[in-house]
Amino acid sequence: MRPPGGKLFLPFGVKLFISYLVLIIVPIFMFGYIANTILVNSYREQMNTNLTGTLKQIRDNIAYKMEDTQRLSDLLYFDESLPLELMRYEEGWVSYQTTKKLLIPKFRQVTDSSNLRIWMSIYLKNETLPEIYNADPQGTDPLTRGNHWDLYHLNRIQNKPWYADFPPEEYGKTVVWRQVEDDGMFGRISLLRRLVDTRDPMKLETIGFIRISVYLSEIFRSVDAGKIGSGSMLSVSGEGGRRMFASGESGLLLASEPGSKAEFDLGRYTMLEETLPELGWNLAAYVPNSVIEKDTRKVNLLTLIICLLSVGLISIVAYGVSRFFSRRVSKVVSVLQRFQQGDFHKRIHYRGNDEFTIIAGSLNKLGEQTEHLIQEVYVTNLKKKEAELETLQAQINPHFLYNTLSSISRLAKFGQVDKQHQMVMNLAKFYRLSLNEGQTVISIYHEIEQAQAYIDIQQVKYGERMEVHFDIDPQIVKFMTVKLILQPFIENALQHAWRGDRIYIRVVGRMDAGTGSIVFQIIDDGSGMTRERVEEMSGSGSGQGAGAAGSSTSQQRKGYGIRNVNDRIKLYFGSDYGVSLYSRPGIGTCVTIRIPVQPRSRGEQRQNGHDHIGRTG
Repeated sequence: MRPPGGKLFLPFGVKLFISYLVLIIVPIFMFGYIANTILVNSYREQMNTNLTGTLKQIRDNIAYKMEDTQRLSDLLYFDESLPLELMRYEEGWVSYQTTKKLLIPKFRQVTDSSNLRIWMSIYLKNETLPEIYNADPQGTDPLTRGNHWDLYHLNRIQNKPWYADFPPEEYGKTVVWRQVEDDGMFGRISLLRRLVDTRDPMKLETIGFIRISVYLSEIFRSVDAGKIGSGSMLSVSGEGGRRMFASGESGLLLASEPGSKAEFDLGRYTMLEETLPELGWNLAAYVPNSVIEKDTRKVNLLTLIICLLSVGLISIVAYGVSRFFSRRVSKVVSVLQRFQQGDFHKRIHYRGNDEFTIIAGSLNKLGEQTEHLIQEVYVTNLKKKEAELETLQAQINPHFLYNTLSSISRLAKFGQVDKQHQMVMNLAKFYRLSLNEGQTVISIYHEIEQAQAYIDIQQVKYGERMEVHFDIDPQIVKFMTVKLILQPFIENALQHAWRGDRIYIRVVGRMDAGTGSIVFQIIDDGSGMTRERVEEMSGSGSGQGAGAAGSSTSQQRKGYGIRNVNDRIKLYFGSDYGVSLYSRPGIGTCVTIRIPVQPRSRGEQRQNGHDHIGRTG
């Protein structure tokens, strides 16, 4: 074949094929055929016996894990004390005691006694008992959180087809393994079982339903193709021949996919099958004949004689061929390594007209396109980050404005014009500093000045009952920060931390030489908080359980301000910076804010050339 340029086009695959055919494939095929004819019959039977035993052992391991999961459900199914409590339809204290003293410890005991990662969902007919569950975001796998359990009412699943089609109950026997809900999406399978009143086996009354979800990868952990030989494959197929799990040779896996156009020579493999009785699924092993016939010593001896005679000639020719192609391959590998390191500027060029020339052109074009896409993604992400920061900045809740206006109204009512005027001026100053002409990043000097303006407003309201002291290192005022990181915490202290009629707040700012960052601390001597409350405000609490519904709106707002500041700092400066809390009830609270050292612009330096920080409010 001659391309339009007139040069002979000899494909790279043809070159390799001819070389392997002449130098390797022909002699190996000849002597391999003789050896296989002699030994294949004697070793096949023995190897098949060994492989069959291995496959049965794998099947038994799978059955053991499934039986172990069923034993977990037996702890609830055969517990005769459980129906007595679940059939008590009494609300209030009785329902609370049943849940806290019996159900929660029992469910935890079941989930903790498993070596597998499980997610147990219990559906109870008794709706006087509360639901307890974690509200995971849609599209996420709850099982990634590890072993846990959820408690729901039975009416959540009564209209679902998999529950409606569940077989009639037989005492201790009705257990079904099936993929329901989102199990298929996340590679799970669920054990389904009714929870019945077992005190009378002749009259089994349904009191609930059990669903225990387990990853298929854990159930089929023993399905390892390495146990039966190199180049083999183990496959677990469900209804309709759909593959549920597989392990082994990647090329064989691809070729054996339903609808695949890749060639799959079944004659080169020996297939063994076992049925998984609990699931009705099929466990199949595809073993290359080369594994079964590996103990062909006569073939090795005969092949060795021929190989010693041909090794000299093959070595000389192979060296020249490999040297020719290795140089070209090395250039491709070099470019790919540079691409992997993020450098897309390197280009390669080959003389000739073969596959290497096509690869070089494609790689060069790929580098140009990738470089262009990286630039576009960088600009897009930069705009997205700016938009997210502006959104968080706009979400700061200035609920103190309502209280300030109320205070102004009260001062006007009682004729305290001077204080009214002072508070109005302080409020105007506060919002002038907060708006900052729409800028998100301001100098630390302006941030402290804005916090002082807020304190001046509150000083009119509280008078001598509040005392705020600033202890700021003058060296840090020349650096920059995102705005409104101090005022929300001072506001939280004045809103929630009062202990008696007085409160003392200290604002500290210093340079941390060890980490090369700036650290602020807002310390109060107020009522303090419990560790659980600190975790909830920091956004590190456990999820949305039964008790989460009782959180008050004021508590949510209190924690929101902290998370807002923390999110803004992390969004702008990175995950190494942010807010941390330490508090002890009856002693007080310390809020630590860490930001990087950010020099401010020359305009800011000229504007605030005589900054002085450290006054007491």
